[in-house]
Amino acid sequence: MKGLKTIRKQRNLNQLKVAMDLNISREALSHYENGKREPSLDMLKKLSKYFNVSIDFLINGEEFKKR
Repeated sequence: MKGLKTIRKQRNLNQLKVAMDLNISREALSHYENGKREPSLDMLKKLSKYFNVSIDFLINGEEFKKR
């Protein structure tokens, strides 16, 4: 989840604020950011909508590029 931590920091949001907005624990968000736990598809959709970025960006840290 390379992009998750990046986008959160770019938006000057702390883990607690994001976690509260998404109704998850701060620890869960931390685990997603550090690769200790993988979010469900539903959570990926919520994160994508919350940050207004693609799921691809959340996972890879960059937008999808056609080859």
